[in-house]
Amino acid sequence: MRFSVFMLGVSAMFVGGAAYADTTVVPASSLTSSGNYYTDNIGDIVVMTGGGNAPGIGNPSGRNDDGFSGPIDLGFNFTLYGNTYSSLYINNNGNVSFGAGISAYVPTGPTGANAPLVSVFFGDVDTRGANSGVVHYQLDTPGQLIVTWDNVGRYNGRSDLLNSFQLVLRSDDFVIPTNEGQIGFFYKNMGWDQTDTSQVAAIGFGDGAGNATILEGSLSSGLNRVVQNKYIWFNANLEPVPSGVPEPTTWAMMLIGFGVVGVSMRRRQRVRVVFA
Repeated sequence: MRFSVFMLGVSAMFVGGAAYADTTVVPASSLTSSGNYYTDNIGDIVVMTGGGNAPGIGNPSGRNDDGFSGPIDLGFNFTLYGNTYSSLYINNNGNVSFGAGISAYVPTGPTGANAPLVSVFFGDVDTRGANSGVVHYQLDTPGQLIVTWDNVGRYNGRSDLLNSFQLVLRSDDFVIPTNEGQIGFFYKNMGWDQTDTSQVAAIGFGDGAGNATILEGSLSSGLNRVVQNKYIWFNANLEPVPSGVPEPTTWAMMLIGFGVVGVSMRRRQRVRVVFA
């Protein structure tokens, strides 16, 4: 049942490999510690509408392997790599795409398929396991889509380890709050990146024709640990947005600095008293 899907993965690898020269790598230091979704309102279950031989298509429970749903009308315009879209496909394997659904489960980076896509965590997600959650989405806020892969398992129906991650995607004219962006990736517990069929995962963006922006650590073992309990915002140019929230180490250095200043001030005050 997986043969035709595997061929999609192989062709996707060829497309990605042929055009992988034009790639921007976002440093992992751009991630900010959190451990929360952007919103806990994860919305409705995504019922998969396609995916070739993907098991679980049309299942109202949302449980499936390698399926996709769409096209889904956004009700707003979103521009990626110079092309503007008003609909997209939600793909079970950790991404959304434009113009076509994607069943590929072996990433060679965000260009792992011949369609433009946004990869929150492109890996071999399989939600058929008894303990696995499924994919959800909501469009409750005008101009904003939320897609959540909530406690999802991995191929082949395994739910011993689970991943939880969320996409925030906003319209071209959305009024962006301070320290946020047009596209957000949010990660909670991330238990896996390897499956029986794929040894790596990928995070980032691809235009389906070779241009890509990927997070450092993509296509390397341990990407799940890199992003666990972190988040990152991107602006319309796919550049990371500074969070404005100091990391714990930064806070520690600031506190040390404040302490040094305080001691220095006390010493100066004592000197003034002695020589008064």
